[in-house]
Amino acid sequence: MAAITASSTFATAGLRCAPLSMKRSSLSKSSYGSVRTPMSASRLTSVRCEGMRETVDKITKKEITIEEIVQNQEVNESEKQSVFGAKPTSGSFYPRPEVERRPETGDKSLESIFAFDGAAPETINGRLAMVGIVWAAIAEKVSGLTVFDQLYTQGTGLVFYVALVPLIAYASIVPMLNGESTDARSFGPFTARAERWNGRLAMLGFLSLLLTENFIHAPVFRTFF
Repeated sequence: MAAITASSTFATAGLRCAPLSMKRSSLSKSSYGSVRTPMSASRLTSVRCEGMRETVDKITKKEITIEEIVQNQEVNESEKQSVFGAKPTSGSFYPRPEVERRPETGDKSLESIFAFDGAAPETINGRLAMVGIVWAAIAEKVSGLTVFDQLYTQGTGLVFYVALVPLIAYASIVPMLNGESTDARSFGPFTARAERWNGRLAMLGFLSLLLTENFIHAPVFRTFF
């Protein structure tokens, strides 16, 4: 009798536990599916991003070989001496040969790309100046304030400037650390040479804007344009 009672008890317990195990298995399957779905989406996003990167690289990127750099170094007169008349010397602080200062063939450390003749200083300063001169023209037209007043008196311009500087610097440095100079990218009229000249003109223009507004104490773009 006791054996029958025990067996019936175990059978009842087994029947009661069976739905629970089925529920657990169904839950585990659903949880597995919920975990698997985001992974698939992330992989799909990664594949799409890689495809977009390959497409952009195919359209804009140009491989720069060491042979091309050496040839330009021998032919280009501006590479034979610096603006101060000094001849590039291997291993020197300034000026360095083109093959040593380029991210494609030279040192890719921050110290190298931020050197006086490195790839970063002119690129970053030129891009900041181009953005700054456009921003100054629009802001002066709208607010009637000089650049100095926008940055320091009102204060809002300084906030945008502080946020913009690291963003442009980061976007400019990352390709250089990966061994890619600005000359490796071009799209139609948007070339590295055009960017350099526009950046140089923007730097001179922005400096002239600050000096002029310091003398006349009025926004140039609001007063004369």
